[in-house]
Amino acid sequence: MKLLKAILLLLTFGITLNSIAQKKTFKIHTVGFYNLENLFDTINDPLKFDEYSPIMELKANRAEAYKQKVKNMARVISEIGKDLTKNSPAIMGVCEVENRSVLNDLINDSSLIEKDYGIVHFDSPDARGIDVALLYQKQIFTPINSTTYELKIYDDQDQERITTRDQLVVSGELEGDLIHIIVNHWPSRRGGEMRSRSKRVAAAKLNKHIIDSLQSKDPYSKIVLMGDLNDNPNDKSLKEVLKTEYKRKKVDFKGLFNPFENFYRDGLGTTAYRDIWSLFDQIIVSKPFLDKDYTSFKFYKAGIFNQNYLITSNGKYKGYPFRSWSSGVFSNGYSDHFPVYTYLIKQVD
Repeated sequence: MKLLKAILLLLTFGITLNSIAQKKTFKIHTVGFYNLENLFDTINDPLKFDEYSPIMELKANRAEAYKQKVKNMARVISEIGKDLTKNSPAIMGVCEVENRSVLNDLINDSSLIEKDYGIVHFDSPDARGIDVALLYQKQIFTPINSTTYELKIYDDQDQERITTRDQLVVSGELEGDLIHIIVNHWPSRRGGEMRSRSKRVAAAKLNKHIIDSLQSKDPYSKIVLMGDLNDNPNDKSLKEVLKTEYKRKKVDFKGLFNPFENFYRDGLGTTAYRDIWSLFDQIIVSKPFLDKDYTSFKFYKAGIFNQNYLITSNGKYKGYPFRSWSSGVFSNGYSDHFPVYTYLIKQVD
């Protein structure tokens, strides 16, 4: 029976796939990623340039704005993938967070506290003081090892070191299945796409090094690469360095499948600038997630979480993601990026 021809019926944390000939039951989990758009606290850290964060620029009501920002972020995370799994994401990568303290506030919000999320976070050398992190439901995912890889890049003109986000690697068991997750926030396009391209190519090369290292130990490694890549699925960093494919059948043994290239080809995006949509937020998986043997977790499908309440409803930026910070004030919005997610499924008795 072909999986895509099956009919989905929801169970508590699983789905049942039916055909005329037979009936199979599958467990399903969401793996997501979200750029939280400057989730900073209200405390000035003298070791960071956090005084330039939007919340520090507010003239008043910083504490109230912070509490609402956290609540808004928690609401979104709690709803990603919920229509199918009846649960918030089992694994959630995030970026643009200032420190572990804001992550603690996030997972202890009323929308998420019952899910008992754990945190994997390391401070990075980024000049703005923003980091990447991984959130995980402790009853579903168990981290075994976590580390960060430093991205060393330099200014093209004076060759001075540019401090940016580390790449976070977490290896662990998703209900017994060993998977490896790489959380990214690649260098921005400041100064123009062409001028800054080499920095993201360098970030992709570091990802490739990490992936090669994992596959040298186990060619069948299940790897999930996620993040705000500041590049589209068809850019050099992805197509030439990581050699991602958007068709399952074209993915080589140690290759990578990028389901978000299909969305991009259809004109969809996760962030917009000057009326041009970009799909910078992506989740990419290695070949073993595409196998037909569903006795372990496999890729099912992907999506962009772009619910109506996450979209600006009027004004100059109507149709854009409803961001939190605008014109020096807190707008009670969410983020300038839409979250992305994938579903992983596993056959159960």
